[in-house]
Amino acid sequence: MAEVLNSIWGFITEMLSFKLWGNDFFRLSVKSLIQVILLFAGAKYGFWALTRVFLRNKSGNTYDEGRKYTIIQISKYLIYTVVIVIALETIGVKVTALLAASTALFVGLGLGLQDAFKDLSSGVIILMERTLTVGDIIQMQDQIGKVEAVGLRTTTVRTRDDILIIVPNSKLTNEVVINLTHSEETTRFAINVSVAFGSDTERVAHILKTIALEHPESDPIQEPLVILKDFGDSALIFELNFYTRNLFFVEKIKSEIRFEIDKQFRTEKIIIPFPQRTVWHGPERVTQFGDGIVGAGEVRSSETDTPSNPQF
Repeated sequence: MAEVLNSIWGFITEMLSFKLWGNDFFRLSVKSLIQVILLFAGAKYGFWALTRVFLRNKSGNTYDEGRKYTIIQISKYLIYTVVIVIALETIGVKVTALLAASTALFVGLGLGLQDAFKDLSSGVIILMERTLTVGDIIQMQDQIGKVEAVGLRTTTVRTRDDILIIVPNSKLTNEVVINLTHSEETTRFAINVSVAFGSDTERVAHILKTIALEHPESDPIQEPLVILKDFGDSALIFELNFYTRNLFFVEKIKSEIRFEIDKQFRTEKIIIPFPQRTVWHGPERVTQFGDGIVGAGEVRSSETDTPSNPQF
């Protein structure tokens, strides 16, 4: 019986030692192949278990979704980096010797893939500093979107049109990006509206403030602010500032507020003027509205006669 077991063990040992492929710097046997497969399978299962434990643990509830995602992503990259190094050592590859021998190759790759390495380094910066996290509402130039995923090389952003945009991380670190949710849960937005000269400014301010307060998406804690911003050429310019938590659809909220402003102004007989200019020709008398200047175009004795060739 012992001889049978020894022969079986010897056969298994011989099979495991069978060299599939190898040279002076690299050897791949059945045993090392199985070890590498088990190593990656164990790393994958271990990462999955670590993620589940972290998400279910009470300590994980103290972190927001963006911070959870960042911790998980960094842990994933660290685990797989260690696993790859161990796997290379398992099949006989000397990592230090490989790095020393491939210096020239890495220089060429660095020159050819400098944009990719720039994106990778930017991804590490974003994940470490957490300037952007999953769920943040960001504005790039005139485009507003919600961060869906932050990777090492690219970041996925979903626009208001429900379109996914793949943004290289270097653009997020080298260009101006407005993070609307980075510091506060609510953000202030402004709507400009013009009314005709002579309107009751106190009444206008009350209507604008009431409309903002009654909107369901307006933050009830932060009180809206109405400012008489300027005296325009053709109108009084008001600015309505309101706060909201729904940053992703703020343009829809602004549109609904503008519709309500137009409706209330029609009811209250408040005029939203359009730009216009009055051109006076000839000796007509100019009368300014209210207590303004009268007689800026008084008829003069030299202007009573109509010229034979009028100039326009």
